[in-house]
Amino acid sequence: MKILIADDDPQLVRALGVTLSARGYAVVTARDGRAAIDAVITERPDLVMLDLGMPRLDGIGVLEGIRAWSQVPVLVLSGRTDSSDKVDALDAGADDYVTKPFQMDELLARLRALGRRRATGGADAAPAVRIGELVVDLVAKQVTPPSGPAIRLTPTEWRLLEVLLANPDRLMTREMLLTEVWGPSHGTDSGYLRLYVAQLRRKLEPDPSSPRYIVTESGMGYRFTP
Repeated sequence: MKILIADDDPQLVRALGVTLSARGYAVVTARDGRAAIDAVITERPDLVMLDLGMPRLDGIGVLEGIRAWSQVPVLVLSGRTDSSDKVDALDAGADDYVTKPFQMDELLARLRALGRRRATGGADAAPAVRIGELVVDLVAKQVTPPSGPAIRLTPTEWRLLEVLLANPDRLMTREMLLTEVWGPSHGTDSGYLRLYVAQLRRKLEPDPSSPRYIVTESGMGYRFTP
């Protein structure tokens, strides 16, 4: 089992590395947020141990980057004890949260539990998805055509696209998409949704007037068809 330790505290990283290696785990490390995302892509760890307060990109940003394409279990190790920090981390996609300092026996037990969960789950999708001739890099947040400059998407367009791509061939109702992208208070604002779907189609579909990939299900919602 391969574990990524993403923390900028060298003493803690060294201590965890020694302990985990002695118990048969393969260990890779990252000292900042950007390196952590890169390591998830290149190393494909079975589990991530993540600090929230890292340079270049904080832990919440790392979680959001990982969850754009990967369901690898993430255990947050943080000195932040406020309940709002825990809620933010769990809402961003963390599977468990342990506060520093911690007992090593408890930490190892949580790792084993997350490892068992990973063993029963499916493999992650690739961090890049093709829409026709376009390549959508969900981590770099970039859409690349066969030639020419990258296609620019707004943050809201990205969020909507991420939700659709994460649910291929699944009907996503208007209410589901509105809640995922704009929040529960916008569950009936279908005008927002029609506007942004139209914008995505203009940017991504070969023929926006006859969409091939972002398909309307009349009276219900939309479906991404790879």
